[in-house]
Parts: sequence; C-alpha cells; structure tokens
Amino acid sequence: MFAVTRNASDGRKRARLFSRTGASLVRIIFSLLITFIGLLLVTFLIGRVLPIDPVLAAVGDHASEQVYQRVKEEMGLNLPLWQQFFVYISNVVQGDFGTSVLTSNPVLEDIKRVFPATLELATLATIIGVFLGVPAGVFAAINKGKWPDHIVRIIGLAGYSMPIFWLGLMGLLVFYLKLDWVAGPGRLDAFYVDFIEPTTGLMLIDTLIEGDMDLFWNAVSHIILPASILAYFSLAYIARMTRSFMLEQLSQEYILTARVKGISETRIIWRHALGNVMVPLVTVIALSYANLLEGSVLTEIIFAWPGLGLYITNSLLNADMNAVLGGTVVVGAVFIGVNMLSDVLYRLLDPRARR
Repeated sequence: MFAVTRNASDGRKRARLFSRTGASLVRIIFSLLITFIGLLLVTFLIGRVLPIDPVLAAVGDHASEQVYQRVKEEMGLNLPLWQQFFVYISNVVQGDFGTSVLTSNPVLEDIKRVFPATLELATLATIIGVFLGVPAGVFAAINKGKWPDHIVRIIGLAGYSMPIFWLGLMGLLVFYLKLDWVAGPGRLDAFYVDFIEPTTGLMLIDTLIEGDMDLFWNAVSHIILPASILAYFSLAYIARMTRSFMLEQLSQEYILTARVKGISETRIIWRHALGNVMVPLVTVIALSYANLLEGSVLTEIIFAWPGLGLYITNSLLNADMNAVLGGTVVVGAVFIGVNMLSDVLYRLLDPRARR
C-alpha cells in the first residue's frame, strides 16, 4: 500500500515538473517570437527612415520615370506601409532578404559567404578573452588593493578607453610593418587565396581539413592580430566582472567557514568561490561574445577582414539597403540566440533558477 502511494506521489511530481517545463518552454518561445518581431519592425523602420532611395540605388540616376515606377512597384514600395511590413516579415521568414545591388546575389547567399569569417574571428577572440580575463579577474580579487589588482584594473581601464581603430592601426604598424611578426590584412596571403576550397567557411578548420599546414599557419598569422585586438576588449570586460563577482563571493560566510575548517586557500578560491562565480559569469561571457559578433565592424575594416561587418559597411556606403537590413537582422537574431543560450546555461548551472 505504501509503495502504491509513493508511486502515485512520484507520478504527480513528475507531472507537475513536466507541466512547469512545458509552460517555461512556451514562455521562452513566446518571448523569442515577440523579440524577433520587434527586431524586424526596427530594421524595417530603419530602412524606411534613412534618406536612401532603394529604387534609385537599383535603377541608377539616369533611369526614366517609367522604369523608376515599374521597379518601385516590383519592390512593393508603392504599397501602404503596414502592408509593406507584413510582406517584409513573410519574406524574412522564408529566408528572402532580397537581392544585393552591390553583388547582384541574393542577400542570404552573401551572408552565408561572409558570416563564417566574423564567427571565426569573434570566437577566437572570446576564447582568448576568457582564458586570460577570468584568471586575471581572480588574481586581482585575491590581491585586492595591492599592485597586481592595480595592474589588472589599469589594463581593464585602458581596454575601455582606447579606440579600437587606433589600437588596430598601432598593431599593424608595430607587429606587421616594423617587427614582421604577423601577416597583414586579409584572411590569407594573396598567393594562397585559390588554394583552399571552403568547406565550413572557417579558415582555420578548412585548412586543417585540407591537411595543408602551410596554409593553416598562414591563416593563423593573419587572424592572430585582429583576434587579439578584439580579445583585449573582451578580456577587459570579463576581468572586471570576474573581479567584482569574486570579491562578493570571498566576503561570504561559507568562505570563512571553509578557512576555519582548514581547507586550502587554492581549493577555496578556484573550486568554491570560482564555482559560484561561474553561474553569473556565463551570462557575461555570452554577452561579450554577442557584442564581438556585432561590434567587429571597425576591426574588419582595418584588417580588410571579409566578414559580415565589412559587408554591411560596404553595402551601406553603396546604398544597398537589402544587404544592410539583411545583415542587421542576422546580427540581431544571433544576439537573441546567444542570450537564450546563456539563459539556458544559467538554469542548468544554478539549481535555484531551475526551481
């Protein structure tokens, strides 16, 4: 009788758990949907507010009035604004961002071609920033008020203060032009460009797949400087937040209890304190990664890096609004996705969030 009652109780608990999980999933999906529609609305309005005529960009300055009106009708710009918005949503959902005036290709194909370069650059920069920033933040926290703490804080302040374009130019001047330690702009030397067949679009991985180590090290030589420039800003942010989180944890009573019990200081810092810090730090790292994905425009321009930022910039300078809006939507969607992933990881790492 007791076993039957316990099984029934367990069944009710599982049912409540599944119900809560399902409700949470519905809320997440609804939130994502509303956020994405808001993103589409903002990009749509930007495309209509900017003083750029997409029809004129498509037909040129010398087109006749008849050609202008025909192209305007083909682009749907003669429709009421609300109707244009619903057409825009319908096209985006189908993956249709229109055709690029600059390349004459579908915008989605152009984005598929250039986005892996930005993804590779931002990912490597984030990895460098995490592996250097987290230990630096911990080191600063355990030496609060001492010279190591001051050094880390000065490095972080410099990372926030120096313009990225200036740092990129100085990096090229010193490490490429003067010292010749790294390769110049671009993803590969011009000699190697036609030697690689893109598989993933990630140059480091594609060169390893090809098994050509000369190509691989050439790609490393090209990416290491722009990735380090971006990583510096990621490092400054992550180190500052890690320091702040660690100082809060090191002042907690459980740290004092652990020390009274005789637990080694290394274990207290790197296992107990840092273990609790990693929960909010996941969100910090995810936001840093998303910021690098959307904020690498200046770095890509300086280093002639053929990524999404350079693509959007060139499209904007040539009044190619389909490409600009398509790239903006993709960046926004990535930002939403990374935020959702950080929220999921937060729930997995923190039992209190799961409850």
